Amino acid sequence: MSRPVQNLIYDLEQLGAKGTSDLQPEDRVLFAEFREFINLGLIRCAERDAKGQWRVNEWFKRSILAGFRLGQLMETEGYAGTNFFDKHTLPTRRALHLTNKVRLVPGGSAIRDGAFVDEGVIVMPPSYINLGAYVGKGTLVDSHVLVGSCAQVGERVHLSAGVQVGGVLEPIGSLPVIIEDDVMVGGNCGVYEGVIVRERAVLGTGVLLNGSTKVYDVVNERVLAGTSEVPLEIPPCAVVVPGSRPVKQPFGEANGLQIATPLIVKYRDNKTDASTALEEALR
Repeated sequence: MSRPVQNLIYDLEQLGAKGTSDLQPEDRVLFAEFREFINLGLIRCAERDAKGQWRVNEWFKRSILAGFRLGQLMETEGYAGTNFFDKHTLPTRRALHLTNKVRLVPGGSAIRDGAFVDEGVIVMPPSYINLGAYVGKGTLVDSHVLVGSCAQVGERVHLSAGVQVGGVLEPIGSLPVIIEDDVMVGGNCGVYEGVIVRERAVLGTGVLLNGSTKVYDVVNERVLAGTSEVPLEIPPCAVVVPGSRPVKQPFGEANGLQIATPLIVKYRDNKTDASTALEEALR
């Protein structure tokens, strides 16, 4: 890439501000350049500042939405003669080489062009990494995993089988789902609506987190929740498991109803580290 990132960002800001009727065929060239900068990890949807706070790059999301408007519906041929119909500006990524040191295991996975996948990532089939996503070095994306649009996944993360990491394209100013370094996400977990999972946290099998989830920290005797301004954050090293609490209302009490409630039951220790360690032999 010969041109400076800031020059590209300036052009993308202009692109994202255009209405559908103002878009020109030559804007597709800019959108293709945008995808390539993402592929190389030169730009990303959200970034962490020196204080550990995440901010979203609105021009990034606006550019993706412009790419949808720029595209024309076309037919493409997939594996075993299967046909797909999608916008031609949003292709599957084909520029993966051995030099990327990414293991894309055979069996029906797909990575969209314009998703960053760093060295040492393993993608087990079938899995899907969507446009604008960021997957850090040494992360394992296990079978039946979705990494949604613009989701940010750190280094050495374990996304176990059946994990859903939601993406957030709209509203423009909303943070995407963010999973920081060295997080363990157990099987069939779901993380949605801009939730932030801080470094070295552990989500036990079946934990579901979204923007309105309340998480009960049993260790520190507090309740964690997001607001319209601040997303829900799982603290560093927290170990979260599925739990429940009673419905305190006559009908609920009469019928013994419970509401699913994630619980922080401990914070990571040596025993936890041993049980969640990534096996280097697999890499």
